[in-house]
Parts: sequence; C-alpha cells; structure tokens
Amino acid sequence: MSGGRFSPCQGLPTDSMLGSLSLLWLVAMTTSLVSKAQILTPQDYEEEDDEAVTIPSLAVPCDYDRCRHLQVSCKELQKVGPVACMCPGLSREDQQPDPPRLGEVQIVAEEGCAVVHWCAPFSPVNHYWLLFWESNGAPQRSGPFNATVRRAELKGLKSGGIYILCVVAANDAGESHVPEADVEGPENWAGSSFGPCRKLIMPPRPVILVHAAMGVGTALALLSCAALVWHFCLREQWGCPPRQGTAQASEAL
Repeated sequence: MSGGRFSPCQGLPTDSMLGSLSLLWLVAMTTSLVSKAQILTPQDYEEEDDEAVTIPSLAVPCDYDRCRHLQVSCKELQKVGPVACMCPGLSREDQQPDPPRLGEVQIVAEEGCAVVHWCAPFSPVNHYWLLFWESNGAPQRSGPFNATVRRAELKGLKSGGIYILCVVAANDAGESHVPEADVEGPENWAGSSFGPCRKLIMPPRPVILVHAAMGVGTALALLSCAALVWHFCLREQWGCPPRQGTAQASEAL
C-alpha cells in the first residue's frame, strides 16, 4: 500500500448524490402540501363574497301597545312573529306590579254606568280589577279581568254621586299600590291625572231632568191658576170700582 493512491470510499455519497436527494425531498414536500390544499372553484369565491356582504338584520320593536284593548303579551308576539322583535323592559315577576295608568272614562248617565280605559304597567300582570268607593262607603270591586283587557264597563253608579275610581294590577307577587282617599271624602280628593285613580262625578240622568222640568212647569201652572182665582175672589168680595170712562158714559145717558 506504500506508494499507492487513496480512492474515495464507495459507501459514502458524493456531492452530486447529496444534491439529488435534496431535490427529491423538496419535490416530495411540495407535492404533499399541494395535495392537502383545498382547491377553490369560482362558486366558492362567490359564496365567500356573499358571506362577506351579508349584514345581520336589526331587531325592530314588537307591535305592542300597552293601552290597546285585548293586547296579547309581548312575549307571545315574539314567538309568533316572522322576524325577531324587541319588547319593552319589565320588572321582575317576583315583584309587585307597578300601578296601571287610568285613561279615558266615558260616562253614560242614562244607564248609570261608565266605560273605563287603562294602560298596562311595565310589569308582568296576571289580571286587573276596578276599585271604586263613594263618600262614607265601603270600597267595591269589579272584575277580575284577564291580562289582555284594557277596557271595562262599571255599572250601578248613582245619579249625582261622587266616586273615587282606581284600576289595580295583580300578579303572583301581589297587587299594585292604590292611593288612599282623603279623610274628608272623595269631594275633596285630588289625585294625579296620570295615576291609577281619578275622581268620578256622575251627572243627573236626563230622565230625572225631564221629570224635574215637568214638576217645575206644573208648579208654575198651579201657581198661576191660584193667583187668578185669588184675584177674582177679591173682586167678588170687595167689589170692583167702575172705571172713569164707563161712569161718564152712564151719566150722559
């Protein structure tokens, strides 16, 4: 071996072999990444554009009017509505309801009744009733009415009577507050026009007015007749002196 050449070992790779191996590794990695990538079609691009442009619709207020007669609850409107809607805020169900607001009161004097309107409070309500009382009288209750009712008829009111009328709301936690009448009676009671109570004055019935007018007319007719009778009686009793013109005519004859 002295004087001989050293030749590279046949078991070790040369530079050209290392370059070929690196190129094969790079091609294999690229092929793997391409196979894993999702191929997007033009339809996919359109769907992505639609998703980007779509804007969620804003919720609108529900068609709920707390003063409307036979108005269903706002929660029911949310269930049956075609789109989502918003309800007004309400107090908790374990709290007593706020007082309703008494609205227009139409008096029917001929029948001795009144048609009462009210608006629901911003509280959960199960039912309503009307509370009314007269001077020195015990409170009377009319109802109950279910939670959709906003109008009721109050009967049995006396002609010319003065009442305090209140609307009361109730739920499982209790009933709304009712302000007490003044100690001097409903005549001097003064409450808020936007509250749950109001003073109600019943006018006389038209039939009573007609009877009163007929009575006054009859009394005047009788008084007139009595005055005429009294006048003629005095003439007969004391005599009536002849008029001056009549007396002169008699003397000329």
